[in-house]
Amino acid sequence: MTADLVINNGIVVTPDAAFPASVAIKDEKILAVGAPDAMPSASETLDASGLHILPGAIDVHVHFRDPGYPNKEDWESGTAAAAFGGVTTVFDMPNTIPATGNGTILAEKHAIAASKAHVDFGLYGLLGEDTIDNVPELIAGGVIGFKLYMGNTFGKIPSPSTGAMLEAFEVVAETGKRISLHAETNSIMERRQTRLTQAGRHEPLAHLDSRPAVVAVEAVSRACILAEWTGARIHILHISSADELRPLREAKARGVDVTGETCPQYLFLSADDYARFSGVIRVNPPVREKNNQEPIFAALKDGIIDMIATDHAPHTPEEKTRSDIWAVDCGFPGVETQMPAMLTAVNAGRMSISDYVRWSAFNPARHWGLYPRKGAIQPGADADLALVDLAREWTIDDAKIQSRSKISPWHGRKVKGLPVHTIVRGRFVMRDRTLVSGTKGWGRSVHTIQQMPAPAIRNAGKTMRAVTGGIRPSPSKENAA
Repeated sequence: MTADLVINNGIVVTPDAAFPASVAIKDEKILAVGAPDAMPSASETLDASGLHILPGAIDVHVHFRDPGYPNKEDWESGTAAAAFGGVTTVFDMPNTIPATGNGTILAEKHAIAASKAHVDFGLYGLLGEDTIDNVPELIAGGVIGFKLYMGNTFGKIPSPSTGAMLEAFEVVAETGKRISLHAETNSIMERRQTRLTQAGRHEPLAHLDSRPAVVAVEAVSRACILAEWTGARIHILHISSADELRPLREAKARGVDVTGETCPQYLFLSADDYARFSGVIRVNPPVREKNNQEPIFAALKDGIIDMIATDHAPHTPEEKTRSDIWAVDCGFPGVETQMPAMLTAVNAGRMSISDYVRWSAFNPARHWGLYPRKGAIQPGADADLALVDLAREWTIDDAKIQSRSKISPWHGRKVKGLPVHTIVRGRFVMRDRTLVSGTKGWGRSVHTIQQMPAPAIRNAGKTMRAVTGGIRPSPSKENAA
């Protein structure tokens, strides 16, 4: 048998070890991992001397803005940025225009992504007050999971009432899919922002004051209680504070199927950076006080937080530099800079390279039903690889990133560690720091390979469907009630 590609002289990294080995690839999959003399002949070989071979990162939280905001980002530019960041699979959020709330819109978005993506992808379906009835068609159309906004963010997706949220959890629990949650309590934030504005607060730190950590503590607690009651699987997005770790830890101890992510901005930026970056640093939830960083690092290490994501949320420079913080769009790009930022921490001894692989690839694949096809370097897995130079020192330059958004708080940051080659299903999409021509459209949806465990439904006899006989009122009558 002849392999398509054999990679020699690299150091293969798994969640448990790092060791010298060769990797053989054939027909988009890993054929063999082992000693060089055990590898088959190959059509092509690559000398990976001095490089670590990582499973490509899986970023379960990006906003590629397509359709609706192509001036900010589209699937071509966003996935090019992912490729340069060693990211081989992305999950895109539903707050586009139109929002991904029914089967027709989902099909249109699938077509857009499939025609442009350089890397593999999953699409979230929107779970809200008005889309509960659409869950079956979204499942049939191919979603990786659902997104529910408990608090306001870019796109102004309405937050459902707690009653609607419970019913939404009941419906999705039956499917076994995971629900990702923007876990901030909307009523607290809107009330505080109104009062801050009335008090004349328009500077960057006013945004932090409008969203104290209690908004996350309350939302995470409430979401975990509803998940425990229904058996729904949930995922807490962008964990930003030490305070929300307690309800997350307690829920896991009770057996709730809840996972959590944090992002580089909550590990490496703090309230001390607001004066330097002004509105550029505005993101939801906000970058918080420095004393939150160490507890979040510790939660990653002890497994309370399961994975690293980015909340890649691009905007134009004009939208990020307005003088009134309330007029500044929330978010900034990160899918390209996540791996270098985290590898810098590896080099500094904050974690091992195996820890990083566990948080960036293995755990996302496992918790989202993609393992062992994704997140692993072993025979039979998709050949999704990031070959990184851990010793490469460089400085992040917003002008040189692939994203259309050329403004971020990462600009000027010195990092150590750089993806040199990125391979998606056996094909180079980024090689020697250059985007490979002809890879636009190579990415495919991973919903076709997702295998979530069987649902573990609870209180099935007390669901809205059970107690009403499956009858739902018309929207006008429901609102009147």
